[in-house]
Amino acid sequence: MMKPIFLAGMMAATVLGTPALAQGKRALDLNNPADAIAAFRKVQCSMNDSEPVVYHWAGEMYSRVEGEPDRHLFNLQGMNVRQCVTVEDEKRGKGFRQVSRELVFYTDVKTGEIVREWTNPWTGKQVEVVHVANDPVNMRAPMFPVNADGTPFKLDMRVQNGRVFMPSVIPLWYTNPMGGDYQAFVGNQYHSMEIFDFVADEADLIDARKPRANPSIAWVRISPWLPFMEMTGRGGILVFNAVGQTLPGGIKDLPKVITDEIAARYPEYAAPPPVDDKRANETSWSYFKKRVDAKKAQGAK
Repeated sequence: MMKPIFLAGMMAATVLGTPALAQGKRALDLNNPADAIAAFRKVQCSMNDSEPVVYHWAGEMYSRVEGEPDRHLFNLQGMNVRQCVTVEDEKRGKGFRQVSRELVFYTDVKTGEIVREWTNPWTGKQVEVVHVANDPVNMRAPMFPVNADGTPFKLDMRVQNGRVFMPSVIPLWYTNPMGGDYQAFVGNQYHSMEIFDFVADEADLIDARKPRANPSIAWVRISPWLPFMEMTGRGGILVFNAVGQTLPGGIKDLPKVITDEIAARYPEYAAPPPVDDKRANETSWSYFKKRVDAKKAQGAK
């Protein structure tokens, strides 16, 4: 979620949008590509450059194995801290780039506490729970009113009864970072799906004077077993379901279970990456691989 995962001085920072905004324009036209990009930026972060925005979500994780009932394995507590910066292109107009980092913690279904060790109910083995700590989760390329293929940007949306609904379905199929060089022959491609559904009040979204839309989000993920579970090729999938929103007060408005963990173990997640961050994106699988490789290297010394 996440991905990631995914940010107050209203008048102080550079504002993205059409020239009309600087002329006192009050309402964005969601069918106009430049205004649509501005509206999309308001959902993702803020019209103010370098203003941190925090998303929070909470939900559940279930297993699905053919021939047995689904199991409620964990609850979820997640956050993404992000910021945007204005980018201009001679041909494509004025757009933006977003940078972020995100955390997702697997919590006990009954107590709500973060789970450190877990007894796998299929194998009986006790394993260390590796939570999501993806840094960074950045927009791969800036977005503009004109797409890379020359077509105008169009916001995928539905407006109904004063609310704007923006769905996003992302099928994922790529080389598994923990696999070998022969996945085309033996399988094990990384295969999952991320579904993000954003909802914002139309009045907030189209108000050109407001830098943020303060949207809510629904997140669904369908994925293979997580590597820390050590399922050794057993059949089955995981289903994640969570809902959340942006937080007006930023990091301090997160649930205590997250802020305590940030203070103790992840202090860098109190702020987004720098807007010029050029690092490759992290995923839960690439993060886990780094941990395994580091342990192997340490054991070899």
